[in-house]
Amino acid sequence: MIRKKSNFLTFCFSLLPGAGQMYMGFMKRGSSLMAYFFLTIFLSSWLGLGPLMFLMPIIWFYAFFDTHNLRSTPDDEFYALEDEFILIPEFAREKAQLIQTKYRNVFAIALIVIGISILWNNFIEIIDEVVPGLVYTVLYRFGRLVPQLFVACAIIAFGIYLIRGKKKDLDSTERDNFLEDKGGKA
Repeated sequence: MIRKKSNFLTFCFSLLPGAGQMYMGFMKRGSSLMAYFFLTIFLSSWLGLGPLMFLMPIIWFYAFFDTHNLRSTPDDEFYALEDEFILIPEFAREKAQLIQTKYRNVFAIALIVIGISILWNNFIEIIDEVVPGLVYTVLYRFGRLVPQLFVACAIIAFGIYLIRGKKKDLDSTERDNFLEDKGGKA
């Protein structure tokens, strides 16, 4: 790691989530906090998910205090710290390649929908002066709501997937317990 930095500059950089960590040389840690913070802002405004904004103060306070905890660690511990991404569980790191190949099409479809949405919104801005007001309003609302509907459907599908996976786990556990009981009595 890079040697510890100035207290004043550390404080100044700690006011922006992730910048304090990056200032002290923890680039992965800082960039992940910064990405979570700005992704929360982006998703809550673009998709109209206002309740998602409650995560912003949590991320901000975590980043602020994490910066100052890093700054106050003893030198020998500070130099031994590893720079890792935050909030990525260990099992996810190990299975990242599998997830990337298995869900590649899902990510591709999501990126295509986002790209089409951006193109659509730009197209709507271009035809603003050409089409009548009512048609423009309908097209504008359609372009604004499609990404929200897409995300809502994706969240519902993911919830169903999780429920079905849990049900399969429970069914297989019950079947295994039944076979153990039957085998133990015989």
